[in-house]
Amino acid sequence: MSSTLLISDLHLHPVAPEVTEGFLGWLERRARGVDALYILGDFFEAWIGDDLLDHADQDPSGTGKLALRVAAALRRLSDEGTQIYLMHGNRDFLLGHRFASACGAKLVTDPAVLRFADEPVLLMHGDSLCTRDEAYMTFREQARNQAWQEQVLAMPLADRLQLAAALRQQSGEATSNKAEDIMDVTPEEVVRTMRDYGVTTLIHGHTHRPAVHELEVGDLPARRIVLGDWQPGKGWEIEIGPDGDPTLREIAL
Repeated sequence: MSSTLLISDLHLHPVAPEVTEGFLGWLERRARGVDALYILGDFFEAWIGDDLLDHADQDPSGTGKLALRVAAALRRLSDEGTQIYLMHGNRDFLLGHRFASACGAKLVTDPAVLRFADEPVLLMHGDSLCTRDEAYMTFREQARNQAWQEQVLAMPLADRLQLAAALRQQSGEATSNKAEDIMDVTPEEVVRTMRDYGVTTLIHGHTHRPAVHELEVGDLPARRIVLGDWQPGKGWEIEIGPDGDPTLREIAL
């Protein structure tokens, strides 16, 4: 029986080994044998360049060694026939084709429209929907700029590590000072995006607020399904079976 799994916001990081172990166990128990696995962004808490794979021993953060282990596990799944797709998030927008290749995966654009049981489904990370967070939207535009990315990737590894740490600190401080509704999606932007892409089902992560939201796009009933983030002992997945109907569920790790 064919099926597709979707996950998001694992924020893998050496200081949270329980989440990494939970994910690797989930791959073995749950993901083996599925047709496709989509990871919709923020797979890692931070990513400073695919050359981490070559210099893992020189990375004092431990992310390089973690990445090698995770890539090997995904490659085994890929070699068994599961198609794996990676989407950029707001934490790991520098993930490149080198890392994807090491995983046996492909990078997928954000947004992406797929068809399940001949019905279109829009996949996003979700950060672009949070338009009320004007400061973040300004940073997002910069971070997605190819020239800016090339400039960052040309920096020495040690400098990039410092930059990543500074960005994480700034993000944490900014988040603590923002109203809850600012960090959630803008309803009007959701409807506009779904209308522009001609879909009535949207799946995304980013907000860490797992839920199924019923809404209308035009005169049609629609739904927005939000994946939750992964924590020690708990994660979230969406399964899409042969009937094309997505099921959101909390999972024990």
